Amino acid sequence: MADKGQIRKIQFTGKSSYIVSLPKDWIKEQGLKQGDQVTVERNGSTVLEVKPVNFGKSSSDESSNLIISPEDDKSAIVRKLIALYFLNSKTINVKPKAGTRISPTHRIAIRNTVKKVLMGSEITADSTDGITVQVLINLVELSVDGAFKRMLSMAKSMQTDALLSLKENNDELAQEVINSDDDVDRFGFYIIRQLTIAIENQHMLEEMGFKNSRDCLGYRVIVKNIERIGDHAVTLAQDAIEIKKPIKGKIMTSIEKMNEFALTAIDNTCLALFKNDYLEAENAISESSNIKKY
Repeated sequence: MADKGQIRKIQFTGKSSYIVSLPKDWIKEQGLKQGDQVTVERNGSTVLEVKPVNFGKSSSDESSNLIISPEDDKSAIVRKLIALYFLNSKTINVKPKAGTRISPTHRIAIRNTVKKVLMGSEITADSTDGITVQVLINLVELSVDGAFKRMLSMAKSMQTDALLSLKENNDELAQEVINSDDDVDRFGFYIIRQLTIAIENQHMLEEMGFKNSRDCLGYRVIVKNIERIGDHAVTLAQDAIEIKKPIKGKIMTSIEKMNEFALTAIDNTCLALFKNDYLEAENAISESSNIKKY
């Protein structure tokens, strides 16, 4: 259905009812059929909103079961758990294959994944007979825009701290940078989850400020690049621990200037993104090539 509004005539039927027909294309897009229910809500004094009764919900909102066996690789289990999180499962029930139990190794892997990766998730039941993961957070509590800005801020702080640990030969600070990578990844996974949901929910797309589902794909690439900033910071921190001596003099000065330039370029790029400014984005790309000077 086109984005432009369609003019519909109000019809009078019976003694007190007025009827407005709904566009056929919209009915098909929503997966509705004759006899299905919709809600009509007032939005201000002049606007009425028509929504399917199950608006914003899908089959993925229901509980999901993940059956595992003692022979399963723990990495494979973790990947399946993350996949169900991406698919907007509100409750994930991890159950052992009939006649088996969940091994201690698998339980630890699941706990660590929920704690370090699946933002807004909590384990509400945990035993050898099964683990229940409940996803509690939603878009209202943490918007994609807010999560992205926090993720970016953390990645930049990691980069700055990693450089400082290299300069001061500070193993404790370097280890803190390495530990912080899990938090950056958690925001990344959360954003991907919300984008996956939004692709099938036009209202949610609009709430995020996207014009269409294609914008979600572009945002996913951006999130991946922010994750890479954190990954590079971890590499620097690991190098700082291995070198075991501070880096000083002209070498360190050049590295610091390069880092300052890179962080400024990131700020300018993200500002262009938030403002949806094509010219600023082009300027940021052109300016970034100057890093070769360092």
